Amino acid sequence: MGNRINTTASTESNFFVSGLTILFIALKLTGYISWSWWWVLSPLWISILLALVVGTLVIMISSTKDK
Repeated sequence: MGNRINTTASTESNFFVSGLTILFIALKLTGYISWSWWWVLSPLWISILLALVVGTLVIMISSTKDK
């Protein structure tokens, strides 16, 4: 039952990041925003960076508990 909640939350966050990225790309291509492409694609790289940081912290914490 707990996996279903985690899967739903993961799906919703993926939908949010994808939707925000598509929105930013559409606004950039239509000229409504003049941001650099780094900021237009920021929802993707920020979420990847956050996942890497959280994953690294989990690995570090779990490795210290094993000792």
